[in-house]
Amino acid sequence: IEEERKTEKNISEPVTKIEKSSISENIEIKGEVVLPHDDIPTSKKTPTDSNVKEKVSSKETVRIQKDKLDPVFLEAEQLIQSKISIAQQLSELNDLRSLMDIWKEDLEKTRKAKIYKADSESDDLFESNNVKLIEIRDNLSSIISNIDEDQRILGRMIDDHLESIKSLLMLPVSTILEGFPKLVRDLSRSQKKNIELLISGESIEVNKRILEELKDPLIHIIRNCVDHGIKESVSDREDNTVNGMINLDLTSSDGRNLEIIIRDNGKGIDTDKVISSAIKQGIITADESKSLTESEKLNLVFKSGISTSPMITDISGRGLGLAIVAEKVEKLGGQISIYSKPNVGTTFKLILPLTISTFRGVLVKSNNQLFFISSGNVSLLSRILKEKVKTIENRNTVEINGDILPLVDLGDVLRIKPINTNNAHISPIDSLQKYLQILVLESDNKRVAFSIDELLDEHQILVKTMGKQLLKVKNISGVSVLGSGKVVPVLNVPDLMDSAISESRKQKAIEEEREVEVKRILVTEDSITSRTLIKEILESAGYYVDTAVDGLDGYIKAQAGNYDLFVSDVDMPRMNGFELTAKIRNDKKLSELPVILVTALGSKEDQEHGIDVGANAYIVKSSFEQSNLLETVNKLI
Repeated sequence: IEEERKTEKNISEPVTKIEKSSISENIEIKGEVVLPHDDIPTSKKTPTDSNVKEKVSSKETVRIQKDKLDPVFLEAEQLIQSKISIAQQLSELNDLRSLMDIWKEDLEKTRKAKIYKADSESDDLFESNNVKLIEIRDNLSSIISNIDEDQRILGRMIDDHLESIKSLLMLPVSTILEGFPKLVRDLSRSQKKNIELLISGESIEVNKRILEELKDPLIHIIRNCVDHGIKESVSDREDNTVNGMINLDLTSSDGRNLEIIIRDNGKGIDTDKVISSAIKQGIITADESKSLTESEKLNLVFKSGISTSPMITDISGRGLGLAIVAEKVEKLGGQISIYSKPNVGTTFKLILPLTISTFRGVLVKSNNQLFFISSGNVSLLSRILKEKVKTIENRNTVEINGDILPLVDLGDVLRIKPINTNNAHISPIDSLQKYLQILVLESDNKRVAFSIDELLDEHQILVKTMGKQLLKVKNISGVSVLGSGKVVPVLNVPDLMDSAISESRKQKAIEEEREVEVKRILVTEDSITSRTLIKEILESAGYYVDTAVDGLDGYIKAQAGNYDLFVSDVDMPRMNGFELTAKIRNDKKLSELPVILVTALGSKEDQEHGIDVGANAYIVKSSFEQSNLLETVNKLI
């Protein structure tokens, strides 16, 4: 700890410093110093050693390892969840009070109707019960009032505490941009180009965790601007005039989000080459490419495998850079868009939160399933007559404020079916109902209308990741917990928009067969997080699911139950997934039933071992997607 104090006192010994080798990452905290009275010098003292330099400062600096602050921040986030839970309990108490009011009214109506025997004893008993009911109701109202007041005070304290903690983790963007000018100079020199990088707004402070994830995407974009965007310098020029310019501008107009504009004055993006690459990679068909807007063509550069470079270099050409950029930006809860004009240049626009915190989300229901969607992406909620839905080129559309938007059912896009029902799912669009509840979402200058069952409420939510084993689940960015304790998926809007647009392009010639019989699946997984997620994915697709906590528990339940398919982890206590699969294959009753291994073990040897013991499918968790699991299950049963 370094302490710098403004005094006129001699410094007779050096300030103690923590050895650099003992510090991995430090956050510097500064504040005004108020010294105890005993530390204030009463008279001026003359230095005895002229070589001792006097330190003059009104600030005190404390260096703290960053990993010591992270737990404090996480605990503060947990307090937010407690605040949400208390608010839910308060709501339930209010509902209880309303029920008591209804009960009281019903009792009064009963008395007036003279249902009970009209004698003094009955009247006295009724009056006594009525008095007790009023007393309970009044006590409940008092408790609710006190909890409500405590909840407001606690809520303010938690919010203030979290803001204070977040401020400790804020750093200027310049901390990650220091090497960017040199990066551009080196790349320019290697490609014989004259390019200058201009940066503005680098003093804006952003959460350190966001900065750590933001650096690589920015480097990817800068390298793309150098390699793809700006042409080579004219070889016969004798001066060093800059003919290429990259602007990196950072702003934060609303105090909540960071807006990053990266603009070059290069040749722009050749969308014909982008389309050609997308068709070659099988991302779209030639017919689909004809109906794409200019914006949709440009957004294809964020798909894996898309590259307009004729050769692979150490800078670009692999078609992975911008796909990784988009994935990281979305993971941070941000958005990325691209604009380009031939021979004018290309502009990338990134919008990211300044801090990792809570946000407003709307709670919607589709096929009896609950989902959260960021309120910032909701542009309209409307109830329309179903007759307003028009079919254009075999796609459902709806006119909103003069614009024709694609219309898809949220349940169809997510490929979910109602829970605990044998009935096939019929989307609101295809049903006989007169009205449709639609939600218009907007992202990257795209708008899509989704039909939903209903919009329930808007909440302040805290998003949690699903762990390293489930880094990427299509259409899902994380989960949040309601005050009741129910886990609700948070939808990834950019992913959802892409899925919706793809869904709207599908032309269904034959109606999909609807399964009436509910299939039974046993999920064996020792991790409660993975077990719960897989169970919910399968249940949302209409399957009946039981769970087991390890291999031995799974084998016992498999023998006792009547299942159509088994899903199992591999690395488990008591009996691992390989042993469980072998047991199933050696059991006469179970030997013909399909087994899917879903595991973090992704080596070739592990996969071969899984197939050798009799597994029908092997899914690695690091590349796990909801659609992959459901497609595999559908093929096997």
